[in-house]
Amino acid sequence: QVQLVESGGGLVQPGDSLRLSCAASGLSFSTYVGAWFRQAPGKEREFVAGISPSARIPRYADSVKGRFTISRDNAKNTVDLQMTSLKPDDTAIYYCAASNLLSSAEGRYGYWGQGTQVTVSS
Repeated sequence: QVQLVESGGGLVQPGDSLRLSCAASGLSFSTYVGAWFRQAPGKEREFVAGISPSARIPRYADSVKGRFTISRDNAKNTVDLQMTSLKPDDTAIYYCAASNLLSSAEGRYGYWGQGTQVTVSS
């Protein structure tokens, strides 16, 4: 059974940093793209960042470039999202996902975690 479990969400102030982690099990995660999506209240789920199996190719949404960094540890079957300079607009539920293809399209991802809440507020 495939499981993706997110952790690290919470309530932070604008300008703060937060690190999300996703632990994968039940699949050969080192052969999959790992990605993060987010869904804000009243909005559609959107791509945040993705990383190739080799970790050589990261991809970011324009809204987070320069502030967020995605990384992975294939030995631990994890993919992390380091978020800095957080803004209230970053408030959302953040989801981990896995796919055979590095894409910003939600439909390309067959495996999803349950999500972790990130709230940025003063």
